[in-house]
Amino acid sequence: MKFATRAIHAGQEPDPTTGAINVPIYQTSTYVQEEIGKHKGYEYSRTGNPTRTALEECLASLEGAKYGMCFGSGLGATMNVMNLLSQGDHVIVGDDVYGGTYRIFDKVLARYGIKFSWVDSRNIKNIEQAITKDTKLIWLETPTNPLLQIVDIKAITDLAKAKGLLTVVDNTFASPYLQTPLALGADIVLHSSTKYLGGHSDVVGGAVLTSHEEAYKTLKFHQNAVGSVPGPMDCYLVLRGVKTLAVRMEAHEKNAMAVVNYLRDKPAIERVIYPGLADHPEHEIAKKQMSGFGAMVTFVIKGGLSNANAFASSTKLFVLAESLGGVESLLCHPVSMTHGSIPKEIRESRGIVDGMLRLSVGIEHIDDLLEDLEQALAKVPVLTSAK
Repeated sequence: MKFATRAIHAGQEPDPTTGAINVPIYQTSTYVQEEIGKHKGYEYSRTGNPTRTALEECLASLEGAKYGMCFGSGLGATMNVMNLLSQGDHVIVGDDVYGGTYRIFDKVLARYGIKFSWVDSRNIKNIEQAITKDTKLIWLETPTNPLLQIVDIKAITDLAKAKGLLTVVDNTFASPYLQTPLALGADIVLHSSTKYLGGHSDVVGGAVLTSHEEAYKTLKFHQNAVGSVPGPMDCYLVLRGVKTLAVRMEAHEKNAMAVVNYLRDKPAIERVIYPGLADHPEHEIAKKQMSGFGAMVTFVIKGGLSNANAFASSTKLFVLAESLGGVESLLCHPVSMTHGSIPKEIRESRGIVDGMLRLSVGIEHIDDLLEDLEQALAKVPVLTSAK
């Protein structure tokens, strides 16, 4: 079956008792057992829940994975993956990642003796040079947050396999509709299902997908042992959102390209970043490993923080808010929001500056979105020499 069909049907058979077309919300904490040691597949809802099972099977199908596991948040999924490691293990991380990923690695897991090297993963030599005898895992985002850098998944996973290392790809920005890292050699794919998978800004969740048998056994054990699992209502909301993922991503991307073309020649804009642009440094890699370029657009406004604030406080449809991937358009200031946990000197060395804004382009009518950008830009002073 094709992607759009699997999004609607995979793991989602009609309820055998009532014939309900939608998977029910199994709002229960425990399950009656017929006799000691004999049950119908479910014992306790931290361990398993039929609504969660449906979502896990659906997401696994969309990513081309054998196994799916869902969690209470994207960071809950991240923490589960890191339970593959032990004290003294070393991880190589792309240096442009979500601020929450940086925080959990640098401020939490480092305290437990896990070591991290941060490298520009666009250059595979940086990764190769960072490998030590203790290296166990390579952690990638592509497209990255917020700089929308693209890393060559196939090249890096080939290197990882040659060195006996696991590779994890955070696929949140692309979604499985536009990119399937497992097909490019990745061992594990991670999502914040809060974003495009849910798609309606009404649920928080995370997911881990893999076909790696040994990794799955460890991950599944820790899913139950640690207990960072989503409730059945959360699973239902993500499952409902996934049904329209294909049509939403098409609409998101079409709008994003129009927004990019609109912003590029505006005098108040210093730089527009989008993998779909021919002058994006990794445009050819994006074309090779993605079926589309997504709906995240990052740009730098001249005049720094004051002009970024003037713009962000003037938009009406692009609302200033954390998160991304919903049907509505959102506007984020990475320095003060998603990447506020990263020290200023590190942010700026990576190009995350005060004038940077990140758009999650929604699926409203494009004329209305462009009109909103136009009226907000009219409130920004044009500083031709400002940095």
